Amino acid sequence: MEKGKILLAVTGFHPQRWRELLSAEREVVLEPDGASDPSITYAVVWKQKPNLLKSLPNLRAIFSIGAGVDHIFADPGLPDVPIVKVVADNLTQYMTEYVVWRVLDHHRQGMLYRAQQPKKIWHEPPQRPAGDISVGIMGLGNLGRAAASVLLSLGFAVNGWSRSDKAMKGVSTYAGEAGLIPFLNATDILVVLLPLTPDTHGIINHGVLKELRKRNGLGGSVLINAGRGRLQKDADILRALDDGTLKEASLDVFEVEPLPKTSPLWGHPKVFVTPHAAATSDPVHLAPGMLRQMDAFERGEKLDNLVDRKAGY
Repeated sequence: MEKGKILLAVTGFHPQRWRELLSAEREVVLEPDGASDPSITYAVVWKQKPNLLKSLPNLRAIFSIGAGVDHIFADPGLPDVPIVKVVADNLTQYMTEYVVWRVLDHHRQGMLYRAQQPKKIWHEPPQRPAGDISVGIMGLGNLGRAAASVLLSLGFAVNGWSRSDKAMKGVSTYAGEAGLIPFLNATDILVVLLPLTPDTHGIINHGVLKELRKRNGLGGSVLINAGRGRLQKDADILRALDDGTLKEASLDVFEVEPLPKTSPLWGHPKVFVTPHAAATSDPVHLAPGMLRQMDAFERGEKLDNLVDRKAGY
């Protein structure tokens, strides 16, 4: 099978480093030579322009630069070719670091100590052991399972919720609509790592947050969202923080990104904001894997980490 060109179609960041690494083995272009460019066989994308891919006659597969693929399904002209999602050790490591960092910060009263410091307050609040705190992870895919494993090793009780049944040793698992409320009722710190699909859009709303366990060793329930921004309703999170439904929140993703400067989330004393930085895709680690997959596919081997189009992830 003849090697064709890679179309690198990204928005929101400069593609130069990706282009350099992919060009080590294949010719890379940033624009097709006309709507029906026959020379392109693979597309590496992040929020590609709508209908950019639909007329490429020899397109064999689409590779997502990021862990999420909802940006690909947003394309009304998406062609019927395999879609490969990112699964990489370093991306998993970054996400695990972020989740554990934020869980520990909330558990060890980080926000309280940061508020006390400028006021020169010397006060130590009661500190509960990790085993008294239940961390609930929504989304038990590769990222969720990796984070759960480390949290278990630190002594936390860990719950997991997913759309379908998924067992994991040491984790109390719940599934589907019937399992959601019991999962939330048993959770002190909610970690959201779900993919964005029509079923999960806006799932983190005030009604869901009200179901979290509040009488716990933390003195209130906590939200950590490092999944996708449109999983949550920003206004509902603000309402939950202001009415006591939530004690604190760590948010890496938002309904609109970059987070508008007018958003009250920026200055809210109970919110920790990061700029969609929990697990940044690193081309040094990801580009070689994409090239290996292309070579293997052309040898007749199956692609790894394929997206289930029906499920949307």
